[in-house]
Amino acid sequence: MKITFLGTGTSQGIPVIGSKHPVCLSKNPKDKRLRVSVLVEWDDFAYVIDCGPDFRQQMLRSKCEKINGILFTHEHSDHVAGLDDIRPLCYMNGDMNIYAHERVIKSIKNRFDYIFKTENKYPGAPTVITNVINNKPFNLSGLEVIPINANHYFVQVFGFRFNDFAYLTDIKTVDDNELEKLKKLKILVINALRIEPHISHFNLDEALQFVDKVKPKKAYFTHISHLLGFHDEVQRRLPENIFLAYDGLQLTL
Repeated sequence: MKITFLGTGTSQGIPVIGSKHPVCLSKNPKDKRLRVSVLVEWDDFAYVIDCGPDFRQQMLRSKCEKINGILFTHEHSDHVAGLDDIRPLCYMNGDMNIYAHERVIKSIKNRFDYIFKTENKYPGAPTVITNVINNKPFNLSGLEVIPINANHYFVQVFGFRFNDFAYLTDIKTVDDNELEKLKKLKILVINALRIEPHISHFNLDEALQFVDKVKPKKAYFTHISHLLGFHDEVQRRLPENIFLAYDGLQLTL
């Protein structure tokens, strides 16, 4: 299995428009972050988790020409706003499968109503196949995927476990019974927004505490804002098995 971090930034990305913050002015490419998304590949299959406003750029940068489907963690704009950009993938490879909570699919249908039209549909619009997921394992191209139910303040979100890899973003709380699904991980990806506490995201200390509770072999932090600090400086302060993810980083299991 190969994991590619397509984006590791928070909802504004880094640099933030108009910001003169030192991290936003950094020349280090690891400090430049598109909106959060990850590509998971195994055998001949490829799935993306979340499809934000940078999706087109991420597909071009990663040279990804085909995906089998998109999993959505939740309905916020930085996770769904790029859906229209699946058009060339649909033209080349056919209708796109999407997987999400029923509430999220309803939100996407409201936002991209033209994609879901069945009569007089604009011929250039993409077409998706909706797959409603709940808090039960489901099958993706022969692989069992286990949802992890979590809370993004008052918004329910799903994380996903693929074999020994788990990806969670935009979380603030996770019930203890859901933590059972995260045992014996080789790689955990979790959000770590900034140093100061935040109402709906783990800050750095909370992310470190979560890793200590789950005890994966390795952990990678994502959904990072400029307020976390410079990539290299933060990385030097982290434990030896914990890393800041960055755009373009690839991992293999």
